[in-house]
Amino acid sequence: MNRFNKPTLKKAFKDSLPVMAGYIFMGMGFGVLLQAKGYSFIWAGLMGLTIISGSMQYVAVDLLSGGASFITTAIMTLMINARYFFYGLSMLGKYREVERGRFYLVATLTDETFSLTSTFDENAPENNDVSRHAYYFLLSMMDHCYWIIGCTAGALIGSAGAFNTAGVEFAMTALFVAIFVDQWMSGKNHFYSVLGVVLSVALLLILGDSFVIPTMIILTLISMLRKPADEKEADSKTKEANTCE
Repeated sequence: MNRFNKPTLKKAFKDSLPVMAGYIFMGMGFGVLLQAKGYSFIWAGLMGLTIISGSMQYVAVDLLSGGASFITTAIMTLMINARYFFYGLSMLGKYREVERGRFYLVATLTDETFSLTSTFDENAPENNDVSRHAYYFLLSMMDHCYWIIGCTAGALIGSAGAFNTAGVEFAMTALFVAIFVDQWMSGKNHFYSVLGVVLSVALLLILGDSFVIPTMIILTLISMLRKPADEKEADSKTKEANTCE
């Protein structure tokens, strides 16, 4: 059962802070660009509410201003957001158990939200009073709100004057690095972190910019193959903890 208690709220908010910094800044960049194309802050807010995809929303600015067809937009969306298919596969087991808000979790699954929810360890001592399902929902909702606020604020600020948006895309890279470092320092098992970095670099050198999807496929397959061993290890640690108590 979902329990929206204070420890869960505190944990979700603390973990969402790096995402808040990145999403508000990136959202503002998007809002400024959209407003420069002649769209008001209302459209910026609506796109942040419904699309929930930083990279796709940036592409959507050019698609809207260029009068792209529905088919072109659909194909571009599928290509850019194909990675969410693999995110979704790895989260099926976690989200299937959620009693309420499951579809909202699916709709708001982003790179950063996935990174945090997929590595949440409910067996960690500091998470004893944290409700896993409520944590998923609160974190997803907070990240979503940050993005909407950033998009809307950016459009409002953009309407007040001209801004130089050169290099704004680097904020997303910085956000990924911050989350990765935080998880590395707080986690004990670095297998997937090391594997992800090594595999990404190797495929980037081999395939170039099209390395993301192959990397996600390989990581998903490895995760599925290792899942029984990971679950067995987690059960073993739980039993040891209960024995000590």
